[in-house]
Amino acid sequence: MTRQTLLVLTLVHVIAVCCLARTVTGAKGQPARPARPNIVLILADDMGYGDLGCFGSTRHRTPNLDTVAAAGTKFTSFYVAAPVCTASRAALLTGCYPRRVNMDTGSTFLVVRPGDRKGLHPDEITIAELLKGRGYATGCVGKWHLGDQPPFLPTRQGFDSYFGIPYSNDMGVRKGKNWPPLPLMRGERVIEAPVDQDTLTRRYTEAAVEFIRTHRDRPFFLYLPHTFPHDPLHAGPRFRGKSPGGIYGDAIEEIDWSTGEIMAELRRLKIARRTLVVFTSDNGAAPNYGGTNGPLRGHKGSTWEGGMRVPCLMVWPGTIPAGRVCPELATAMDLLPTCAALAGAEVPGDRIIDGRDLSALLRADPGAGSPHEAFYYYRGPNLQAIRAGRWKLHFSREDRRPVPDVLFDLRVDIGETCDQSAAQPDVVAQLAALAEKARRDLGDGSMAGRNQRPAGYVQSPTFQKLESR
Repeated sequence: MTRQTLLVLTLVHVIAVCCLARTVTGAKGQPARPARPNIVLILADDMGYGDLGCFGSTRHRTPNLDTVAAAGTKFTSFYVAAPVCTASRAALLTGCYPRRVNMDTGSTFLVVRPGDRKGLHPDEITIAELLKGRGYATGCVGKWHLGDQPPFLPTRQGFDSYFGIPYSNDMGVRKGKNWPPLPLMRGERVIEAPVDQDTLTRRYTEAAVEFIRTHRDRPFFLYLPHTFPHDPLHAGPRFRGKSPGGIYGDAIEEIDWSTGEIMAELRRLKIARRTLVVFTSDNGAAPNYGGTNGPLRGHKGSTWEGGMRVPCLMVWPGTIPAGRVCPELATAMDLLPTCAALAGAEVPGDRIIDGRDLSALLRADPGAGSPHEAFYYYRGPNLQAIRAGRWKLHFSREDRRPVPDVLFDLRVDIGETCDQSAAQPDVVAQLAALAEKARRDLGDGSMAGRNQRPAGYVQSPTFQKLESR
């Protein structure tokens, strides 16, 4: 080999290495983001802000979720759009306030119930539908609770497959209610009724892992809304009676195990570095069942922080910084535009979407902050509070008792204990003006908003029958 040939080969090698380095690190020396990452969204039911070790719990052992927090980012000001499950889930999947899509209540109760005429309108666009349009496999495993009639089921809302229960686990046979035994569904068919609730978390986990294995060679979106720790509480034999937190702790610890199984499968398949995993809850912990909202005031069903600020962890090795704590205000509604941005999908332009893209915040880009001017706390149809920056103003009723306008500085008073309204009249006026914008846009109580969209309704609701075998 001549010296000239050797120099040419060396030059070619150097160019190739440089091109590879540019591909790996990106144009500005930052790690390149994988095209169309897999997305796994895990949602606990009624898990409180203080129920995980990484959020301060000393009663519940959550080593797998604590590992997720250490490997990714913990969001400490992450909100759901309602303090109850139907409304918060509608907001999560559509990127809209529940009032926007008229899913702030069921037709006769604060949430939809078995056989309800009402459900998420089929014309709404969910995260699953956006990602499916980008070639994603989409699967839902767990509790749905956005309508149990055929037009409202997950398979009609963008999911290729569904395995789970259609509403809350306390909505089985009950005195005074014409409700069927709690059903377990596959696709649009009931395969077991009543479902053995002790087995649910394990069976969800097995179905989730199987979905990941089946679709490992293409982008996928897995939505895993757990049934627990919603009451009535259950846990499998391996976990029952093992937690110092009682049956509530048993349920939490089994969900932690489930998350560990999913993370282990992503590593085993060598796809963890191209998978975003989000873990959060649909609202705060309910009172009296063993959960805790930590330092927050209030609980599920309230618009105090304990009802709507929830634990949130996000991990994506190589893209989301490890061991970071993010205090910026973010919401579950932001997941739709964020997933769309990561997948290269277009956010619907023919309707208002309330969520905002969190991509820059996930990556911890310099200067990235909360994309929200304000966040509105609705309970059912009623606007009860607003947060803008560090300030939160309550101006309605709470827990059926009159509450005067009270202002809290959440930067120093996360427990909402010290009213600042008298000392900060200008802040009260600014937040009250923002609230008026929300009332005109979304409505409040019996007053309709200008930009609301209809929910879906069926004429004659029916119950699904147990599939014959």
